[in-house]
Parts: sequence; C-alpha cells; structure tokens
Amino acid sequence: MSEENIIEGKNAVMEAIRAGRPLDKVFLARGSADKALAFIASSAKNAGVTVTDCDRRKLDAMSRTHAHQGVIAVAAARAYCTLEDILAHAEELGQDPFVVVCDGIEDPRNLGAIIRCAECAGAHGVVLPKHRSAGLTAAADKTSAGAAEHMLVARVPNLTAALHTMKERGLWIFGAEAGGGSPLWKTDMKGPVCLVIGSEGAGMSRLVREECDFVMDIPLMGKVNSLNASAAAAVLLYEIVRQRQ
Repeated sequence: MSEENIIEGKNAVMEAIRAGRPLDKVFLARGSADKALAFIASSAKNAGVTVTDCDRRKLDAMSRTHAHQGVIAVAAARAYCTLEDILAHAEELGQDPFVVVCDGIEDPRNLGAIIRCAECAGAHGVVLPKHRSAGLTAAADKTSAGAAEHMLVARVPNLTAALHTMKERGLWIFGAEAGGGSPLWKTDMKGPVCLVIGSEGAGMSRLVREECDFVMDIPLMGKVNSLNASAAAAVLLYEIVRQRQ
C-alpha cells in the first residue's frame, strides 16, 4: 500500500471526508469508546464509505507515521459511481447493457486486471461489493494500466440485491464456475448481459449463484483445475464480445 494513499489520524481523516475526497475504506480501532472516532465512522458511512473495525495491531502495521490515533483511511484512485450510472451509460450509447460483477475478488491486482479486461472488451461498468472485496486503490489502478480511468466502477452494499435490480431491468445474469453448468461455447450470451466473476478460491457465493440465470464452465484441457480470476474473466468477456459482434 503506497504511502500517498494512506490518511492517518482523526483530523486528517475527518477533513478528507468533509472535502469529499474519494475514499476506498476507513479502518477504525475495534472496541474504542472515543467519541471522535464514532463521529468519523458515522460521517464516513453517511458519505458512502466502507468502515471496517480492526485490531490496533493491523492499524500499527498499516501506519506510516506511527501516530494513527485509532483511524486510518485508504484513498481511492477515483470516485465510485452507482449501478444506475452504469445502466444509464449503456442507455445513452444505445447499447444493450454489458456489466461485470466481481464477487469476492480481494486481491487489488486481480481486480485491476479484470477492470482492464472489461474496459478492453467494451463493458459499460464493473460492480463491486462494499465488503470482502478489493477496491479502487492505487494498486488496482496501476494494474489496470489506466483502464480504471475510463471504466465506471460502482460499489454496492448488497450484491444479490444489485443482481436482482439488473434482472428487473432486463439483464441476463451469467456466472462461471469450475466444473459446473453448461460449457461456455454453448451458452448464448447475446443481449443485455451481466457477467459474474467469482473469487479464485471460493468461487461465487451461494446467494449470488442463486441469482444467476445461467452458470457456465470454462473447459480446462490441462492438469490444473482452475484459471486465475482475471484470466477467466478475459476468456469469458471475449466470448461475449464474439457473440455480440
């Protein structure tokens, strides 16, 4: 985590929130009774910033100044948008929505690579959950090779609710899972599409999988039983591109 992305101390974090600076996450010392920290937590949540309670040892490890006062914020590389912004963007272009959802992608480099693939494939936006997910940090931005500057990225409190909203708006939800569902090449993904990319270890969460209209399997011909999440995303995204053309 680069030094310029870390904001430490009560006043510095509070001023960043007041100024509307894009923040990826605010970390607070667990169990603190400090009223100033409680106010920071409330202000951050009101601003739509994810707040995470953590052990002081984690804050100590993150700190560059060693004077964090029980709170550290991680700046986002750019501001998040809303799911509605992504759907409106597709409508403005007169195109069927093409949305990528990341379910449990916790490595910022993997996220950055997925954003890069999504931008190259012409997706209209990427949707992330607020919790248990990497965010638009400098590491993700750098790995995206500039794609994050051109891609709408939304952060939602509930992925299953977001998927339900997209289904109501006419999008078909496609998920990928190793050894499950129909072969990728035999799946029709033309039209309004939402593609769900699960984490490398656990794959899609149960509730997210249940929201999928179709679950696909990428054929693997070698001895390794899975692809890196961003490599899988590239395969899936470009099959959608092929079909859309």
